[in-house]
Amino acid sequence: MKKILMAEDEENISDFVSRGLRNFNYEVTVAADGDEAWWLLEKENNFDLVMLDIRMPGLSGLEVCRRIRDAFGYRTPVLMLTALGTTNDIVDGLHAGADDYIVKPFMFMELMARIEALLRRSGANTERVMTCGDLKLDIASHQALRGDRTIDLSIKELRLLQYMMEHEGEDLSRRQLLKDVWDKDFDTNTNVVDVYVRYLRQKIDADFDAKLIHTVVGTGYCFRKNENS
Repeated sequence: MKKILMAEDEENISDFVSRGLRNFNYEVTVAADGDEAWWLLEKENNFDLVMLDIRMPGLSGLEVCRRIRDAFGYRTPVLMLTALGTTNDIVDGLHAGADDYIVKPFMFMELMARIEALLRRSGANTERVMTCGDLKLDIASHQALRGDRTIDLSIKELRLLQYMMEHEGEDLSRRQLLKDVWDKDFDTNTNVVDVYVRYLRQKIDADFDAKLIHTVVGTGYCFRKNENS
Protein backbone atom coordinates (compact mmCIF):
# COMPACT_ATOMS: atom_id res chain seq x y z
CA MET A 1 0.00 0.00 0.00
CA LYS A 2 1.42 3.37 -1.06
CA LYS A 3 1.84 5.95 1.71
CA ILE A 4 0.97 9.60 1.11
CA LEU A 5 1.57 12.59 3.37
CA MET A 6 -0.87 15.44 2.82
CA ALA A 7 -0.22 18.85 4.40
CA GLU A 8 -3.32 21.02 4.09
CA ASP A 9 -4.74 23.49 6.64
CA GLU A 10 -8.26 23.61 5.12
CA GLU A 11 -9.99 20.78 6.92
CA ASN A 12 -12.79 20.37 4.38
CA ILE A 13 -10.22 19.81 1.62
CA SER A 14 -8.01 17.46 3.61
CA ASP A 15 -11.02 15.40 4.76
CA PHE A 16 -12.46 15.12 1.26
CA VAL A 17 -9.15 14.23 -0.39
CA SER A 18 -7.95 11.82 2.30
CA ARG A 19 -11.27 9.91 2.26
CA GLY A 20 -11.12 9.65 -1.51
CA LEU A 21 -7.52 8.42 -1.51
CA ARG A 22 -8.26 5.82 1.17
CA ASN A 23 -11.09 4.51 -1.00
CA PHE A 24 -8.40 3.85 -3.63
CA ASN A 25 -6.32 1.94 -1.07
CA TYR A 26 -3.75 4.61 -0.30
CA GLU A 27 -2.53 5.04 3.26
CA VAL A 28 -2.90 8.76 4.00
CA THR A 29 -1.37 10.80 6.83
CA VAL A 30 -2.71 14.34 7.19
CA ALA A 31 -0.77 17.26 8.64
CA ALA A 32 -2.62 20.44 9.53
CA ASP A 33 0.33 22.76 8.93
CA GLY A 34 3.87 22.89 7.62
CA ASP A 35 5.52 22.36 11.00
CA GLU A 36 3.62 19.12 11.58
CA ALA A 37 4.40 17.96 8.05
CA TRP A 38 8.13 18.47 8.56
CA TRP A 39 7.99 16.76 11.98
CA LEU A 40 6.35 13.72 10.38
CA LEU A 41 8.92 13.65 7.59
CA GLU A 42 11.81 13.79 10.04
CA LYS A 43 10.17 11.14 12.21
CA GLU A 44 9.53 8.61 9.42
CA ASN A 45 10.82 9.38 5.97
CA ASN A 46 8.98 6.49 4.30
CA PHE A 47 6.28 8.28 2.32
CA ASP A 48 5.85 7.41 -1.36
CA LEU A 49 4.48 10.87 -2.20
CA VAL A 50 4.06 14.21 -0.41
CA MET A 51 1.30 16.73 -1.16
CA LEU A 52 1.86 20.25 0.15
CA ASP A 53 -0.40 23.28 0.24
CA ILE A 54 1.75 26.29 -0.63
CA ARG A 55 0.23 28.63 1.96
CA MET A 56 -0.44 27.15 5.38
CA PRO A 57 0.39 27.97 9.00
CA GLY A 58 3.93 27.43 10.20
CA LEU A 59 6.34 26.43 7.49
CA SER A 60 5.03 27.12 4.01
CA GLY A 61 4.71 24.33 1.49
CA LEU A 62 7.61 25.86 -0.41
CA GLU A 63 9.87 25.72 2.65
CA VAL A 64 8.86 22.13 3.46
CA CYS A 65 9.61 21.16 -0.13
CA ARG A 66 13.06 22.80 0.05
CA ARG A 67 13.81 20.95 3.27
CA ILE A 68 12.74 17.64 1.72
CA ARG A 69 15.12 18.15 -1.19
CA ASP A 70 18.00 19.28 1.03
CA ALA A 71 17.58 16.45 3.52
CA PHE A 72 16.33 13.52 1.42
CA GLY A 73 17.10 14.33 -2.22
CA TYR A 74 14.72 13.84 -5.12
CA ARG A 75 13.41 10.30 -4.82
CA THR A 76 10.08 11.23 -3.19
CA PRO A 77 7.62 13.01 -5.52
CA VAL A 78 6.23 16.31 -4.26
CA LEU A 79 2.89 17.61 -5.55
CA MET A 80 1.92 21.19 -4.72
CA LEU A 81 -1.69 22.10 -3.95
CA THR A 82 -2.28 25.77 -4.52
CA ALA A 83 -5.05 28.30 -4.96
CA LEU A 84 -2.50 30.44 -6.75
CA GLY A 85 -2.55 29.94 -10.49
CA THR A 86 -0.14 32.55 -11.80
CA THR A 87 3.04 31.59 -13.59
CA ASN A 88 5.22 33.13 -10.86
CA ASP A 89 3.58 31.01 -8.16
CA ILE A 90 3.99 27.87 -10.25
CA VAL A 91 7.64 28.67 -10.95
CA ASP A 92 8.29 29.29 -7.23
CA GLY A 93 7.03 25.78 -6.52
CA LEU A 94 9.20 24.28 -9.24
CA HIS A 95 12.24 26.16 -7.98
CA ALA A 96 11.58 24.76 -4.50
CA GLY A 97 11.86 21.25 -5.93
CA ALA A 98 8.21 20.30 -6.58
CA ASP A 99 7.56 17.74 -9.32
CA ASP A 100 4.06 18.88 -10.22
CA TYR A 101 1.23 21.11 -9.03
CA ILE A 102 -2.53 21.32 -9.15
CA VAL A 103 -4.58 24.49 -8.73
CA LYS A 104 -7.54 24.57 -6.35
CA PRO A 105 -10.38 24.01 -6.84
CA PHE A 106 -9.65 20.76 -8.65
CA MET A 107 -11.55 17.63 -9.59
CA PHE A 108 -10.64 14.63 -7.47
CA MET A 109 -10.06 12.39 -10.48
CA GLU A 110 -7.60 14.90 -11.93
CA LEU A 111 -5.71 14.79 -8.62
CA MET A 112 -5.76 10.99 -8.76
CA ALA A 113 -4.36 11.02 -12.29
CA ARG A 114 -1.51 13.28 -11.24
CA ILE A 115 -0.71 11.17 -8.18
CA GLU A 116 -0.72 7.96 -10.19
CA ALA A 117 1.50 9.48 -12.88
CA LEU A 118 4.06 10.66 -10.32
CA LEU A 119 4.07 7.32 -8.50
CA ARG A 120 4.30 5.40 -11.75
CA ARG A 121 7.26 7.41 -12.93
CA SER A 122 9.06 7.37 -9.60
CA GLY A 123 8.97 3.58 -9.58
CA ALA A 124 9.16 2.72 -13.28
CA ASN A 125 12.13 1.55 -15.30
CA THR A 126 14.24 1.21 -12.16
CA GLU A 127 16.98 -0.77 -13.88
CA ARG A 128 17.37 1.29 -17.05
CA VAL A 129 20.52 3.23 -17.92
CA MET A 130 20.28 5.41 -21.02
CA THR A 131 23.24 6.84 -22.94
CA CYS A 132 23.61 9.70 -25.40
CA GLY A 133 27.14 10.76 -26.28
CA ASP A 134 29.01 11.36 -23.03
CA LEU A 135 25.78 11.59 -21.00
CA LYS A 136 24.44 8.64 -19.03
CA LEU A 137 21.04 8.67 -17.33
CA ASP A 138 20.55 6.22 -14.46
CA ILE A 139 16.80 6.10 -13.95
CA ALA A 140 17.00 4.04 -10.75
CA SER A 141 19.15 6.57 -8.91
CA HIS A 142 17.56 9.70 -10.46
CA GLN A 143 21.06 10.75 -11.50
CA ALA A 144 22.82 11.69 -14.70
CA LEU A 145 26.56 11.38 -15.29
CA ARG A 146 28.42 13.63 -17.69
CA GLY A 147 32.19 13.71 -17.69
CA ASP A 148 33.23 13.34 -14.06
CA ARG A 149 30.12 15.07 -12.77
CA THR A 150 27.21 13.30 -11.07
CA ILE A 151 23.97 15.26 -11.44
CA ASP A 152 20.93 14.81 -9.20
CA LEU A 153 17.55 15.15 -10.92
CA SER A 154 14.05 15.76 -9.65
CA ILE A 155 11.40 13.32 -10.82
CA LYS A 156 10.06 15.76 -13.41
CA GLU A 157 13.57 16.63 -14.62
CA LEU A 158 14.28 12.92 -14.88
CA ARG A 159 11.10 12.29 -16.88
CA LEU A 160 11.75 15.23 -19.21
CA LEU A 161 15.34 14.19 -19.86
CA GLN A 162 14.31 10.55 -20.34
CA TYR A 163 11.63 11.58 -22.84
CA MET A 164 14.05 13.78 -24.78
CA MET A 165 16.64 10.99 -24.89
CA GLU A 166 14.00 8.52 -26.08
CA HIS A 167 13.21 10.95 -28.92
CA GLU A 168 16.81 11.88 -29.74
CA GLY A 169 17.08 13.88 -32.95
CA GLU A 170 13.36 14.71 -33.12
CA ASP A 171 11.91 18.22 -32.98
CA LEU A 172 9.71 18.28 -29.88
CA SER A 173 7.05 20.96 -29.58
CA ARG A 174 6.17 22.50 -26.24
CA ARG A 175 2.62 21.16 -26.57
CA GLN A 176 3.95 17.65 -27.17
CA LEU A 177 6.18 17.87 -24.11
CA LEU A 178 3.32 19.21 -21.97
CA LYS A 179 1.04 16.40 -23.08
CA ASP A 180 3.50 13.51 -22.83
CA VAL A 181 5.64 14.56 -19.85
CA TRP A 182 3.08 16.44 -17.76
CA ASP A 183 0.03 14.35 -18.76
CA LYS A 184 -2.09 17.41 -19.34
CA ASP A 185 -2.96 19.98 -21.96
CA PHE A 186 -1.89 23.06 -20.01
CA ASP A 187 -2.79 26.60 -20.88
CA THR A 188 -0.58 27.27 -23.91
CA ASN A 189 0.61 30.49 -22.25
CA THR A 190 2.42 28.59 -19.49
CA ASN A 191 6.20 28.48 -19.63
CA VAL A 192 6.63 25.38 -17.48
CA VAL A 193 8.42 23.53 -20.30
CA ASP A 194 10.89 26.38 -20.77
CA VAL A 195 11.49 26.49 -17.02
CA TYR A 196 12.35 22.81 -16.85
CA VAL A 197 14.46 22.88 -20.02
CA ARG A 198 16.42 25.71 -18.41
CA TYR A 199 16.91 23.56 -15.29
CA LEU A 200 18.24 20.70 -17.42
CA ARG A 201 20.52 22.96 -19.41
CA GLN A 202 22.01 24.36 -16.23
CA LYS A 203 22.67 20.84 -14.99
CA ILE A 204 23.84 18.91 -18.06
CA ASP A 205 24.94 21.50 -20.63
CA ALA A 206 26.15 24.69 -18.93
CA ASP A 207 29.78 23.66 -18.35
CA PHE A 208 30.29 21.61 -21.50
CA ASP A 209 31.26 22.78 -24.98
CA ALA A 210 29.11 20.22 -26.77
CA LYS A 211 25.47 21.04 -26.07
CA LEU A 212 22.80 18.34 -26.02
CA ILE A 213 19.61 20.40 -25.75
CA HIS A 214 18.96 22.66 -28.75
CA THR A 215 16.25 25.25 -29.33
CA VAL A 216 14.12 24.77 -32.46
CA VAL A 217 12.88 28.26 -33.31
CA GLY A 218 9.11 28.44 -33.54
CA THR A 219 8.67 24.84 -32.35
CA GLY A 220 10.37 23.84 -29.13
CA TYR A 221 13.48 21.75 -28.52
CA CYS A 222 15.60 18.95 -29.91
CA PHE A 223 17.96 16.62 -28.01
CA ARG A 224 20.95 15.50 -30.03
CA LYS A 225 24.64 14.80 -29.42
CA ASN A 226 27.95 15.91 -30.90
CA GLU A 227 26.92 19.44 -31.82
CA ASN A 228 27.91 22.80 -30.41
CA SER A 229 25.36 25.38 -29.35
